[in-house]
Amino acid sequence: MNFAALDLNLLRVLDALMRERSVTRAGERIGLSQPAVSNALTRLRKILGDELLVRRGTDMLPTPRAEAIGPTLRTMLAQIEDVLSADAKFNPAAAARTFTFLGSDIVSSLVMPALSERIAAAAPGVRLRMLDISAADMQQQLRDDVVDLAFNLASTPPEWMSREAVYAIRYAVIASPDNTEIRAAGIKPGKTLPLKLFCKLPHALRSSDSTMRGVIDDTLQKLGHTRRVVLALPHFHAIAAAVARGHLIAALPKVFAQAVVKESRLVLYQPPIPIEAGELFMYWHKRHDQNPALRWMRQQASEVWTALQRS
Repeated sequence: MNFAALDLNLLRVLDALMRERSVTRAGERIGLSQPAVSNALTRLRKILGDELLVRRGTDMLPTPRAEAIGPTLRTMLAQIEDVLSADAKFNPAAAARTFTFLGSDIVSSLVMPALSERIAAAAPGVRLRMLDISAADMQQQLRDDVVDLAFNLASTPPEWMSREAVYAIRYAVIASPDNTEIRAAGIKPGKTLPLKLFCKLPHALRSSDSTMRGVIDDTLQKLGHTRRVVLALPHFHAIAAAVARGHLIAALPKVFAQAVVKESRLVLYQPPIPIEAGELFMYWHKRHDQNPALRWMRQQASEVWTALQRS
């Protein structure tokens, strides 16, 4: 094994390949052409005496040797980056890198467009991308540096994770203007749904793991009431589409409910009880607390959330 031939750039390529499982996507991640990544992989295979990644369809799967190397390599590269950037300045105007986020479709539809516009003005060489939180393990994605920032509900994080509260969640109820039971009760849009009617009507619920229960059910239970959850879907936009068909209602974060009412044929009502709404947090790996680029991006994202809170 010729370790003298193993330089830092080759290790960066291997890390990118392990993350992306694609020569093309790995190249995009670290700013190399596809041939350059392929050549680097060939060199790595010779140096380490292992195939490292083998093709399966359009993706590449790591070998057991690569799987064993991956976590340590990722941690080592992150530590090197943070040591070298500890006293460095981040120049957004000259930056050329990709930031990866994790969140729900509320984040992708309400936060990311505004953040993208903001970043384009200050850092034209920076690219943003986002993964759907319903299909990913947040802690694993942050621990492995697959994502830079994650947005999720309040939870007790492990000691290696940092967080910042970015949004205080309030709720509103959406319904179709053709909902026969609400119309029969004479409840005007914008008004409060009576508790009895709220519990009687069939509800749609956003659930990333198919659980048919949420924070609203916990609040109702404390008051001695239950509601009828008949549909659980993983995305807020899917909930809105289902409610628009007429017979369902849904209690959603107010900022999203207000947005879909503007876009769709839906109306807004107030919930009959004060819902114990939590907070949405921005999470990141503690080893990046002082990383200048990530500190800058966290500030940009925080300011977008603040503007959203005021709307």
